[in-house]
Amino acid sequence: MSENYYISTYMQLYYSFNNYLQEIFKERVHRISINAAFGCPNLDGTISNKGCIFCNNSGFAENVDNNLSVEQQIKNTLEFFSSYKRFRNIRKFIAYFQAYSNTYATLEKLKQTYDIIKKFPQIVGLFISTRPDCIDEEKLKLINSYTDSYLVWIEYGMQTSNNDILKWLNRGHSFEDFVLAVELTKKFSRIKVAAHIILGLPGQDVVKEAHAVKNLKLNGVKLHLLHVLKGTYLEKLYSENKISLLNKDQYVKYVCDFLENIPSDVVILRLISTAKKNYLVAPLWMNDRFSIIEEVKDELKSRNSFQGKNIS
Repeated sequence: MSENYYISTYMQLYYSFNNYLQEIFKERVHRISINAAFGCPNLDGTISNKGCIFCNNSGFAENVDNNLSVEQQIKNTLEFFSSYKRFRNIRKFIAYFQAYSNTYATLEKLKQTYDIIKKFPQIVGLFISTRPDCIDEEKLKLINSYTDSYLVWIEYGMQTSNNDILKWLNRGHSFEDFVLAVELTKKFSRIKVAAHIILGLPGQDVVKEAHAVKNLKLNGVKLHLLHVLKGTYLEKLYSENKISLLNKDQYVKYVCDFLENIPSDVVILRLISTAKKNYLVAPLWMNDRFSIIEEVKDELKSRNSFQGKNIS
């Protein structure tokens, strides 16, 4: 079967998150971004009080700048969707614990917080974003207990497989820590595992990052563009001309290089990160998400390519 036939017949240039959810639920599903205020060991002094050089949760996560309870955050989102005619056909939702490190608490506190989703029958999924050094077997047993009723994913912040770059980012963990977290999580086969990966890091080998995803047999990846937010150390470096950022064409090519070298069944949870306008310093083009997605598709088509093309 020719590659042209594959592309023209199936049109799955990459395995999008929307396609994945459609296969499971047969209808549109929306994520509810939640701030459970768990904090982060890279901010509270346990590892560091400086945080990652790129991170300002207020710049990308919802509900960070308010004191609403988890339950109220969910209620507000559901009310928002029910109040607009064009959204009323969305009946299923994923609770996405997004801000900070969402396994950084006691088992009792985690269970109390996660259990709030049980009050909402519209919620069909539980997605937890966290650091690879904030997990252990007991926490995974708790998270696994939700797989009887929910689609459950853990998203670990890998960012890169290069330890020198991780140190520069002030991540406070190594790639080996990420590998250990993935291997531990895989003992619980019903929990899906994804990696957050930043593209555009200095000295980064994008194909090597893809090979790490392949070798670890991850279920999904969420791609980020290295970008500058107000109030971060990266902003200082950028203002001093000590870092360079990708332009749009470069990012599109990096994404396609990455996609070509990961298996076709890896779910692409996101192709490009976005940030709140009042926090974003650069590059400003990154918030044109739909245009970038179309450019990625066009680039893949121009290459006569698709996700997994280079996988033998």
